[in-house]
Parts: sequence; C-alpha cells; structure tokens
Amino acid sequence: MPFIQINTSSKSVVENDDLLQKDISKMIAVLTGKPENYVMTMIQKNAKMTFAGSDEPCCFIKVQSIGSLNPSSMSKALCELIASKTNINTNRIYIEFFDVEASNWGFNGSTFG
Repeated sequence: MPFIQINTSSKSVVENDDLLQKDISKMIAVLTGKPENYVMTMIQKNAKMTFAGSDEPCCFIKVQSIGSLNPSSMSKALCELIASKTNINTNRIYIEFFDVEASNWGFNGSTFG
C-alpha cells in the first residue's frame, strides 16, 4: 500500500526509468517494512515546474502509506537515490509524507481497514 509519486521538470530522468522505479520500489518496501508486492510507484516527467524561481531540474515527491512512515530517514534515502541517478540536486527536491488511514485505502474491492 505504499505509493510514491515523483513529478519532475526533467524530460529524461535517467536512461532507464524502469530501473529507477524498481530501485525506488525496493527502497520503499525496505524503509516501510511492507511487502514490495503492495508498493506502487509513478514517475511523471517533463512537468512545468519551478523551484526557488528557477526552471533548473527539480522534483516533488509524494509518499503515502498506511503507517510505517519515517520522514527523516526516508527523505535522506530518497534524496540520495534521486540525486545519484538523475540530474536533480538534493536541494531541488521537496517530499510530502502522508499517513493514510487503513479505512481510506482501497484495494481489490475492499479497504485495508
């Protein structure tokens, strides 16, 4: 049930976006302690974005999960991963963490709570 959405102004995040998504999926599973088969990732490239008045590459990341969020360690890990695999510096990344109630997360015709 963890979901991570990455919106970036960069047209080409990396040579292999699929590999980046898989790396992020594995990382989120480890960081949340949730099975990877419940992790969903989304990368949206080429968004019209500015950060600090500049159109240099930047990104906005949303991380949603039913519990198991540790924003401090997740922020560090995600920023380091994105910066190491893209042309986006860590000081041009914002991350929003949202703890969703199990009763508000639908899956397979039901909810988790």
